[in-house]
Amino acid sequence: MVQALPAVQRSTQSSLIEGVAWESFEAIEAAFSEVAGIRLAYLDGVIELMPISNEHEELKSTLGRLLEVYLRAKGIRYYIRGGPSLGQKEDAARRQPDESYNIGTKKDRADIAIEVVLTSGGVDKLECYKRFGIPEVWFWQDGSLRLYALNEGSYRQIFVSQFLPKLDLSKLVAAANLPDQYDAVTQYMNDLSQENEVN
Repeated sequence: MVQALPAVQRSTQSSLIEGVAWESFEAIEAAFSEVAGIRLAYLDGVIELMPISNEHEELKSTLGRLLEVYLRAKGIRYYIRGGPSLGQKEDAARRQPDESYNIGTKKDRADIAIEVVLTSGGVDKLECYKRFGIPEVWFWQDGSLRLYALNEGSYRQIFVSQFLPKLDLSKLVAAANLPDQYDAVTQYMNDLSQENEVN
C-alpha cells in the first residue's frame, strides 16, 4: 500500500475503494493518519482518497483569512473550528472540511464548512455534510464560490450567506483569485475599509 502512495499523490483525481465496512475504514484511516498529502473520506462503504496539494492548502488558508478579515472588520464574533473529521459509524460517513466556523456563538457543530475542490470524482460531499447537519457549505472551485444551505433535509444553492447576509461575495472572490495571499488579504482589507467609509 505504501509503495502505491506516490502515484496517488501525483493524481488530480480522487481514488475510490468500494465495499469497505466502517471498522475497516477506521483501520485504514489510522494507517494513513501520518501520511502527508492524502486525505480520506467515507460514505456508505466507499472510501475516497484525495490528493492534497500545496495549491489546495494555500487556497483554503487564503479563503479562511479573507473570511476572518471580513468578520473582524464588521465586528462579528466567530470561532474557528478548523478541519476536524466529522462523522461516526451511525452516519455511515466521515469527512474533513478544509475550514469551518461558528458565527456568533460556539456550537456543537460548524455553521459554515468550506471545501476547496481541485480534484475530480469522489463521494458526494453534500450528502456527507447533510448527515452531519452542517447548515451552510461553501465550495471553492475553478476560481468561483458556490454556497449551499441545508433546508428541510436537502441542500439548495444560495447566493447570499444565511449567516452573513451583508457579505459581498464578489469582492471576496475577486480577492481570493489574486495570485499572492498577502496581496489578496491586503486588497480585501482595503475594500472593506472603503466600504465602511461609505457606510
